[in-house]
Amino acid sequence: MKHFILTAAALLSASASLGATEVLTSPDGRLQLSFDLTADGTPTYKMDYNNKPVIATSRLGLELKNQKSLLDGFKMERVSRSSFDETWQPVWGEQSSIRNHYNEMAVCLSQPDDNGHLREMIVRFRLYDDGVGFRYEWPAQDNFTYFTIKEERTEFAMTGDHTAYWIPGDYDTQEYDYTISRLSEVREKMPAVKFSYNVSSTVFSDTGVQTSLQLKTDDGIYLNIHEAACVDYSTMHLNLDEKRMVLTSWLTPDARGDKGYLMAPCHSPWRTVMVTSTATAALDSKLILNLNEPCKLEDTSWIHPTKYMGEWHPRCKQRQREALHRLCRRKRIRPAAGGRMEHRMGRLVRPRKGLCV
Repeated sequence: MKHFILTAAALLSASASLGATEVLTSPDGRLQLSFDLTADGTPTYKMDYNNKPVIATSRLGLELKNQKSLLDGFKMERVSRSSFDETWQPVWGEQSSIRNHYNEMAVCLSQPDDNGHLREMIVRFRLYDDGVGFRYEWPAQDNFTYFTIKEERTEFAMTGDHTAYWIPGDYDTQEYDYTISRLSEVREKMPAVKFSYNVSSTVFSDTGVQTSLQLKTDDGIYLNIHEAACVDYSTMHLNLDEKRMVLTSWLTPDARGDKGYLMAPCHSPWRTVMVTSTATAALDSKLILNLNEPCKLEDTSWIHPTKYMGEWHPRCKQRQREALHRLCRRKRIRPAAGGRMEHRMGRLVRPRKGLCV
C-alpha cells in the first residue's frame, strides 16, 4: 500500500503571453528551470543549479510526418503550477519508503495547423531537488487526434565540453564497454568503440550515444540524461552536435523509419536530467522511480528477491557442466531437485537453459 502525504497543493492558472518567461524552482531552491518561447514561437527551456547554468537554452518539439510539425509557431495559453509531496513503499528495493517531492509547472501551448485550426500541446515539468522530468502531452481535441512522429527534437544544450561516460547509440545492443572522454572526442573515438563484427549492431550516428548518459562538468557537477515511464513509445537515444555542444533526442525507428504512431489523448515518456554534486548522490537518486508509473498490482506478497544464474548466449553443455561444478566447489552449493540449488547464502534459482558465472 502506498502512503500519500500531500502538502501545499496549490494550483494556479493564469493566462500567458508570447515571450513571457515562466520560472520553476525545486523544493530546496537550488535548481531553477526557465521556460520561454522564442520570437518565432519555438518552446525552449534552460536550467541553473546553485545559480550556475547546467543546461543552456534548449529547444523543444517534434517533427511530424505528413503534417505540420510541432516545432514553432506556438503561443502560451495558460500555465498551471502545483506542489506535491508523498511517501510511498516500493515492492522491493534498497529502501522501504521513498519520498516523491516536486514542484510542477504545466505549460499549455497552442499552434495553428495548415488550415488555421488550433492544436494544443502541454509541456509538463516536474522539478525535484536532484533533477527534472518533463514530457509532452496531447489532450483530446477535435483538430488533432492521429499523428506520426518523424523525429523528436528535444535538446539538451551543454554549458561546456563535459566529460562523458558513454556507449554508442545502437538500436540492437547495449553490450559495449563504456568509454570515458570529452564530448568533443566522441566522433574521434567512435570507430574504435563500435562493433564491426557484430551483425546485430546498428550504430545510427558517428556521434550518437545511448541513454542513460552520465556527464561531469569541469567544476564537479554530475549530470545524467535519461527517460522514465517509456510505455508505448520509442526508446530515446541522443545525437551530439559537437560544434554546438547540444545533445538532441533520437528515437528508435520501426522498419519504415517512423518513430511513433500516436492518438490523442496521449503523452511522451518523461525526459530526465539528473543534477547532483557527487556521483554517489546520482546513484542514490530516486528520480526515475518517482516518475515511473505506480505498481498496478494489488497483491505483491508473492514477489520476493532471489538469486538467479542464467546463460544469455547458449554455450555447449560441457562448458555449462564445468562451470556448475566450479561454482559448487567455490560457493558450497548443493544441487537440489526441481531445478533449484540450495547453499548457505540462501535460495538460488537455476534456469532450464544454461548457466552464467
